[in-house]
Amino acid sequence: MASIAIISPGAMGAAVGRVLVRSGCKVFTNLEGRSDSTRKRAHEAGMQHASYKEIGATSDFVLSILPPSDAFTLAQKVIQETSGSTRVPGSPPLIFVDCNAVNPVTVHRIADLFADSPLQFLDASIIGGPPKDDYTPTFYASGNATLLDRFVALSKYGLKISALTGEGAGVGDASALKMSYAGITKGTTGLFTTMILSAYQSSPATAAALLEELHASQPTLLKRIVNVIPPMVPKAYRWVGEMSEIADFVGEGEGDIYRGLSQLYARIEQSGKGDGKDLEKLAEFVEEAKRKD
Repeated sequence: MASIAIISPGAMGAAVGRVLVRSGCKVFTNLEGRSDSTRKRAHEAGMQHASYKEIGATSDFVLSILPPSDAFTLAQKVIQETSGSTRVPGSPPLIFVDCNAVNPVTVHRIADLFADSPLQFLDASIIGGPPKDDYTPTFYASGNATLLDRFVALSKYGLKISALTGEGAGVGDASALKMSYAGITKGTTGLFTTMILSAYQSSPATAAALLEELHASQPTLLKRIVNVIPPMVPKAYRWVGEMSEIADFVGEGEGDIYRGLSQLYARIEQSGKGDGKDLEKLAEFVEEAKRKD
């Protein structure tokens, strides 16, 4: 039976934890200073609170699953807080798996933290939403072959894990894959959102004409708008930092596209906290599009 720590128990982390618990694993998390809602989510998933020292002594893996802006700080904290943890003699080293939406440069900075640590490091990314019912996202991982084998072995506990072992694969490539994939999927969602709001900014008549033309000439795009914009709204705050990471991954020039999309998702987040006008326009466009089906 594997012993796995997941930090933190957000929507994705708790859902992954639930899968592992149901498969017979012991799943720990650290709930110090966390909100009541987070504690409840962890409890409902079957996750157990543990100190970092306990995690360092008993866990086989630490899965870091949290907003990208917190990824580096968490790695530092885990190394510091698990220092001095006494593991069972002969047990394999604890593997820290960074599963966050960060660019390869950030991943290498995180990996460098582990150079003089007894903990081992793997680069990973999660493509897809939180696991539920018969759906499971894919964990892509890259790094040391022996560590990859240990991580891939967790597939028997209900996770879907794919090791990147092709030409030139190593630390940073799993994260590069996430940047590339999210740049396409969340990037196009951002473009849809930007142009719908821009059409409304011109006039309601412009937005109505845009909808009619999409329905007539781009029905596949209109269907995608209907499918991706509503679930984006409550997650926009998480995509602000992710777009910034993608911008750095792409680099100067073209990367500015994603800096703009970071601002767009921040605008959506602020609309939800403020007057909600942008959200109302998006909802109106989507509802009108549904009536066209």
